Amino acid sequence: MTFSLDLDEELLQVRDWVHGFAKDVIRPAAAEWDEREETPWPILEEAARIGLYSLDFFAAQSLSASGLGIPVAFEELFWGDGGIGEAIAGTGLAAAAVATSGTPEQVEEWLPAMFGTPDDVAVAAFCSSEPGAGSDVSAIRTTAVYDGAKDEWVLNGTKTWATNGGIAGVHVVVASVDRELGSRGQASFVVPPGTPGLEQGQKFRKHGIRASHTAEVVLRDVRVPGRCLVGGKERLDERLARAREGRRGRGQVSMKTFEATRPAVGASAVGIARAAYEYALDYAREREQFGKKIGDFQAIAFKLADCKTAIDASRLLVWRAAWMVARGMPFDNAEGSMAKLVASETAVRVTDEAIQILGGNGYTRDYPVERMHRDAKIFTIFEGTSEIQRLVIGRAVTGLPVR
Repeated sequence: MTFSLDLDEELLQVRDWVHGFAKDVIRPAAAEWDEREETPWPILEEAARIGLYSLDFFAAQSLSASGLGIPVAFEELFWGDGGIGEAIAGTGLAAAAVATSGTPEQVEEWLPAMFGTPDDVAVAAFCSSEPGAGSDVSAIRTTAVYDGAKDEWVLNGTKTWATNGGIAGVHVVVASVDRELGSRGQASFVVPPGTPGLEQGQKFRKHGIRASHTAEVVLRDVRVPGRCLVGGKERLDERLARAREGRRGRGQVSMKTFEATRPAVGASAVGIARAAYEYALDYAREREQFGKKIGDFQAIAFKLADCKTAIDASRLLVWRAAWMVARGMPFDNAEGSMAKLVASETAVRVTDEAIQILGGNGYTRDYPVERMHRDAKIFTIFEGTSEIQRLVIGRAVTGLPVR
């Protein structure tokens, strides 16, 4: 088998198409929506009109033979802007939860509803974290109780840090069905649009990715039909029986979703890092001090060299993880976590260096690297903090219960 890192013609076309949208539509609007701290619905609508924000596009890239469709597209989206990129990509987490664990009927019913249509754009939300359960998903207190007489599940609890929480049409909620089993006693539920009892709580005012809506989701006696249990009741009963008998499970509900999306998150971080690096590089080639371009000074050239090296290394880790997913290869050494860890910390480091290269200019909102720096930080926190990634990798490579 011949090994190649060359993108095929189809992926090159996707890359250039998304890059063009990011350059012409996202970047000119980035500062405005960052200041407004609102979901950029007009940009979502424009993306939907051209087929960029759609189930067909996300599905096609997710199913690309090389596995690189989503990483290539997301790098370009987030090169455009982190906040708007997250507004476009945020629905993907809820979609991944149903696509990876749902029945064919659930995939067919709920995934199209998550995106809506070009004339009626919708977003979806994946609700896992809680005020007392962030990295520790086993501490989830939201409950789901089965009402057999009506074949309904009754959900109660409060979720936090939910991208698109409260404004979404479809919410996918992780809840405990048997608290004694901890994370092995959890399941995911689709909450359809307009379901009584689901309300938006606090909307968070954030340091970065401010064009992406993040809020609490409050569930008070939310009733959903039995068909809304992701994967179905028969599969859940089998999984609970295994857990009660002490047999090995197949992983936590939330973690299965996060692990599947880590290459995409890593690619998003690479996009932000690349954007900051390119801006700093152009600046270093033009800015003069002491009669020279500042890029002539070793102090600046070494910064740029380190940034470029880290970006390329991060992209390779992301591509490897995505390639493994496409081939059904297990992350025996936590390759998904490696990609997410290195890419997210690279984004923070590169955007910080970009500000340093621009000096005082970089610290002002007149230059985009300030916003990129704020946007980058969340990647070391959401969908598994850097500390959790190291824990996952440590357990994988040692085979020991690292704590």
